[in-house]
Amino acid sequence: MEILIMAGQLILGLSIIVGLHELGHLFAAKMFGMRVEKYFIGFPPKIWSIQRGETEYGIGAIPLGGFVKISGMIDESLDTEQINAEPQPWEFRAKPAWQRLVVMLGGIIVNVITGIIVFIAIAYNNGDKFLAREEVNKHGIVAGELAQEIGIRTGDKILKVNGKDFKDFSEAVGPDVFLQSNSYYTLGRNGQTVDVNVPNNFIEKLSEPDQRNNFILPAMPFKVGELVVGLPADKAGLKTGDRIASINGKPITYFHELQQSLDSLKGKPVALGVERGNEQRTINLTVSEEGTIGFYPQSLLNYTLVDYTLPEAVQVGATDAFGVVFNNIKGFGKIFRGEVSASKAISGPIGIARMFGGIWDWGRFLFLVGLLSMILAFTNALPIPALDGGHSVILLYEIVSGRKPSDRFLENAQKVGMVLLLGIMAFAIFNDVWKAMF
Repeated sequence: MEILIMAGQLILGLSIIVGLHELGHLFAAKMFGMRVEKYFIGFPPKIWSIQRGETEYGIGAIPLGGFVKISGMIDESLDTEQINAEPQPWEFRAKPAWQRLVVMLGGIIVNVITGIIVFIAIAYNNGDKFLAREEVNKHGIVAGELAQEIGIRTGDKILKVNGKDFKDFSEAVGPDVFLQSNSYYTLGRNGQTVDVNVPNNFIEKLSEPDQRNNFILPAMPFKVGELVVGLPADKAGLKTGDRIASINGKPITYFHELQQSLDSLKGKPVALGVERGNEQRTINLTVSEEGTIGFYPQSLLNYTLVDYTLPEAVQVGATDAFGVVFNNIKGFGKIFRGEVSASKAISGPIGIARMFGGIWDWGRFLFLVGLLSMILAFTNALPIPALDGGHSVILLYEIVSGRKPSDRFLENAQKVGMVLLLGIMAFAIFNDVWKAMF
């Protein structure tokens, strides 16, 4: 079922952002009097279509993209039949270069607008909820295996990131840290200040499945939250709101301390020292073979809540949206510098589906639609023939030089671009399958 939910979210998400992208081309083309022959979401074979005026609107069977076919344009269809005839007034090639440029940029512009609107809506509706640096540093951090590998220790306090102060704990584990070169943490440890360098290829390890939570987390004071019916905590009489103060006489303050103790006591009877209101109780139970007792912790960390006015949400949303583009640029930089391998950095449809997850969460779905819309805008702006960016570079050359490249050159450039794109897509899909299997 989870696979179906992931696939459903992937198809719907891609259909939305690709459909809007192609609408950008369609509206711009029609605005300048160009004939749009087809508008399709998905690639052939055709599932359904309807003719409205000069345009056939339809849905293709392969839901990994879409296209518009504009008369007189050399595109991925490589249909050159019209090109051999005299240009007609409604054809793409008959229009001024600046109009053709607007048509080529139409999809990118719509994707950028979509991404910005989505991030603004999220900021305005949700506001912000974050752990302030001061709150985290009251308790210190929990260092997972990956953090310990580079010299971070449980109990450390993060004072600065790359020599700069920060407000939100998420900034300490965000893209700016791992996509930059030569990043480092300044930590407080036992009254001393320690700098810990982050390897330039560290993001490769973090990108591995289930490794994100194996880096650093805030040390979390807690009380018992929801109980799982029928498991040891429920059977023994533990209640929501209880605070576990000790296990077999060993003091417990943070949830990771309880987890570590339970992990070492799998299948064994234990005595929990419990505070319930003003009462002190002892609850005896047996730890499961998995090292759990059956409850969800309720964090006692104090989160900072911020509500945004609409003008503030516009600023925050636009910043977040363009931050996606800047992070992609930094990511490409790390690949080109050899700090990260392409196989670790590039994902195809399977990787994207995993981002959506196996539970249908509309909030997460909306966020990912905004994220992918900005990523689609960025990738389409790359100066690769067959992409909007490649067409735009050629049109800019024509505008600046006053010389229009020959149709033969455009056709050959399109072929080269298609080969490159198909190669990248094949690599991404193979890479997804490889990571899924191994």
